Amino acid sequence: MMEILHFPARGHCEKNVPLQALPGLLAEKRGFVWVDLERPTPEERAVLSDVFHFHPLAIEDCQAVRHHPKIEEYGDTLFLVVHGVLPDGGEREFRTRVLNIFLGANTLVTYRRERLPALEEMKLHLHNHPDHYPEGPDFLMHTILDGLVDMYLPVLDRFDEEIAAIERRIFKSPSAAILDEIFALRRAVMRLRRISVHQREVLTRLYRLEFKQIEPRCATYMRNVYDHLVRSSDLAEAYRDLLSGALDAYLSSVANRTNQIMKVLTVFTAIFIPLTFLAGVYGMNFRHMPELEWRWAYPATWAIMLTIAGGIYAVFRRRGYF
Repeated sequence: MMEILHFPARGHCEKNVPLQALPGLLAEKRGFVWVDLERPTPEERAVLSDVFHFHPLAIEDCQAVRHHPKIEEYGDTLFLVVHGVLPDGGEREFRTRVLNIFLGANTLVTYRRERLPALEEMKLHLHNHPDHYPEGPDFLMHTILDGLVDMYLPVLDRFDEEIAAIERRIFKSPSAAILDEIFALRRAVMRLRRISVHQREVLTRLYRLEFKQIEPRCATYMRNVYDHLVRSSDLAEAYRDLLSGALDAYLSSVANRTNQIMKVLTVFTAIFIPLTFLAGVYGMNFRHMPELEWRWAYPATWAIMLTIAGGIYAVFRRRGYF
């Protein structure tokens, strides 16, 4: 699907511009055009080469299924590959959305394989407020990038809630299932951090005015988007440290429970060793044993065993073993 929006120098935003009018609009020096391609057909994809004459390498990158965030300059056109994220079902799941952007003097072309809320919200805003639109294609690109970066925050908030829940469960009832959840959440956090770090390099080059397509007044807004992304990246790094601490707490909790169990087993072993010794001695089948014919031998043996067991128990209790 292809949608063309025209932003004249004066007046309101023109939506649903026909493809036939695009060459004439590009020839104009006033205003700019936004062409949004979502899952384009081969005929719509041909606009990139036949109408805009973009570099073949940039067009090839658009058709790639996955690509790392990058920024390249091809003549008068700036090409960007950026990623957005979306929550996907479970607490630790999220999906990435790749957005390809072509920025020219009076053109902005966005190319994507799937829907992106940032672009849909921008179109909805333009529909509801046709007189409020960006001053240029670079400002429009800033708004889109800002929307993409804002998509990181809901995912990070879910990570925060999940980490808090894991920490509570660790001290309440640690189990092997919690260990699996810690590693799964840690992988998700590291994946999000890796995406944000790569994208941060792209935004760094935008606000430093390395490219003529970015006006100096727009660079300040790009810096604001960069700051938001740095915050997301720092949060992801902090969550990774929290998960490492949660892993250490889990291992300590399990070790502590093991120590408690070993203490109990040690107490029982210490109590029954002398009792086993007595039972072993009087269980031997020798003919001449002085206590065998004694009338009170059996109750006396029980009394001795109970005295020994009680004495050992009292000693352990006094020393705080349990």
